[in-house]
Amino acid sequence: MEINIDQTKWWQRIYAALIFFTRLPFWRFYQPPHQCYQTVVEHWPLVGWLTGGVMAAVVYFGSMLFPFHIALLLAIAARVLLTGALHEDGLADFFDGFGGGGSNRERILQIMKDPHIGTYGVLGLILYFALLYGALSTLTPFVAAITIFAGDAYCKMIAAQIIMFLPYARTEETSKAHTVYRKMSVKAGILLFIQGVLPMIPLIFASLEGLSLRWDLLIFVPCIVMYFIYYMMLRKIKGYTGDCCGALFLLIELSFYLTMAATLGK
Repeated sequence: MEINIDQTKWWQRIYAALIFFTRLPFWRFYQPPHQCYQTVVEHWPLVGWLTGGVMAAVVYFGSMLFPFHIALLLAIAARVLLTGALHEDGLADFFDGFGGGGSNRERILQIMKDPHIGTYGVLGLILYFALLYGALSTLTPFVAAITIFAGDAYCKMIAAQIIMFLPYARTEETSKAHTVYRKMSVKAGILLFIQGVLPMIPLIFASLEGLSLRWDLLIFVPCIVMYFIYYMMLRKIKGYTGDCCGALFLLIELSFYLTMAATLGK
């Protein structure tokens, strides 16, 4: 029997988000109704509490055992393993599609669906990881940890807005996940905002204790990056895909960390 999305429970939707955005074996214990996967973006920042928390913990506690640069590499590896490189795969496809597809919408979408990685994807990932490592390495272990915890959820909250601004560029049948995200209600948008800003609390306390943060830049630079990538997607493919969502998050998050490095770097 077909289940309406409104008939599903809130915890089933969160559970679906954990299954969708991580590679932890949640599905072995319970499989929520398929309709719940239409709402996973609404709980994306909440998943960021897990992925950002794990990465932050590895940075902070790992730096007690290893040199800081090794702890950072271990933290990056931990998130890649935790998510199955889901977003990094999207970033590579995004670079390949938008880099090699020119202005041809169908060509861009075709390249992005190709499972093989191209030159643009390889170079894009190398540059992304180099900038990610470089930005975080300018911070202290404690500041890097609370920055990662805040940035993961906050930037997923920003990236999630794309489903409100653009239509899905493919059909449900031709999408990789065979799922099209639904538009968010006002209630879902408010909850999304709460999920995204609560992890900023450690940064707020740190600023009250003397950490000199440029909150104007920290909040608005990711929004500006979001706008430019949104405009690129609107102009070239007139919509978004799952790969675009993953790439959007990583590039917004990178701008968050680069802003921290520019204002607080050693």
